[in-house]
Amino acid sequence: MASARVDIISIGTLSRNRLWNETEAVRTAHATTCLIRAPGRMILVDPGLPGVALQARLFERAGIHPSQIDTVFLTNFRPAHRAGFSLFAHARILMHENEIEFMRRDLERLIEQAPEQDRDRRHFQNELRLLETIRPAEDKLAPGVDLYPLFGYTPGTCGLLVSAPTMTLLIAGDAVPTLDHFLAAQVLPDAHDIRAAQESMQEVYEIADLIVPGHDNIFPNPRAQGL
Repeated sequence: MASARVDIISIGTLSRNRLWNETEAVRTAHATTCLIRAPGRMILVDPGLPGVALQARLFERAGIHPSQIDTVFLTNFRPAHRAGFSLFAHARILMHENEIEFMRRDLERLIEQAPEQDRDRRHFQNELRLLETIRPAEDKLAPGVDLYPLFGYTPGTCGLLVSAPTMTLLIAGDAVPTLDHFLAAQVLPDAHDIRAAQESMQEVYEIADLIVPGHDNIFPNPRAQGL
């Protein structure tokens, strides 16, 4: 059986990288977007760019159109991971069930607390409607493509483990923000649970040969060089 293929569609970035001594947001954050091609499946992970830019990037990097994507997987519900969401209304939108349930409770609480005509209330209502279009992901998305929970940055952060006979590739989302963060063993400071996020990063180190981080380019695990 043919192995799944992973291509980077767009390399993400953080709005502020403390490891670069940035003290405030200096750019628009967007997640690294990748495409998984498996037998009979086209899975897009974290459509972080706005729709027009993402549509162009899909064609430039993979020669495909949004209509060919059958599944979108979000590693978490943060806005930087879903700016191009509207391109894929035809596709199944999936996320880990823990992330869906936590965000539902959080948004319902925020709506209840906000004044009736408050702009924030309308924003939270729109976010909840968007969340309701997302379904819990099954454990296996395709042959050789499995969910890999990496809780910590958010309560339901979840990666995808793409297995081949001689290597494993892990799409890690914000469990590994960038190569610099991985080398420094630093998680993002706004993590929901710092300790759990640190444990998830350690898991990535132990299992993956190649790593797709949340906001950087793919890189080989430095463990292979004894680091």
